Amino acid sequence: MDTLALILSIIGSINWGLVGIFRFDLVAWLFGGQTSVVSRIIYTIVGLAGLWCISLLFRRNVLTSAEDA
Repeated sequence: MDTLALILSIIGSINWGLVGIFRFDLVAWLFGGQTSVVSRIIYTIVGLAGLWCISLLFRRNVLTSAEDA
């Protein structure tokens, strides 16, 4: 699950980079615009993956602390 969340977060960050630099939304281009149902589902899944990745920050600290003990 962690690896999938990281992959989706990377895909989302690449898309945001394209939007920021070139004003090109790859997801919208591939799936029929920003308001299409498929695009909205993809945006939602990528957003949830990003939220999941927040937990990786805290779990990594816990694992590091446990290894030090």
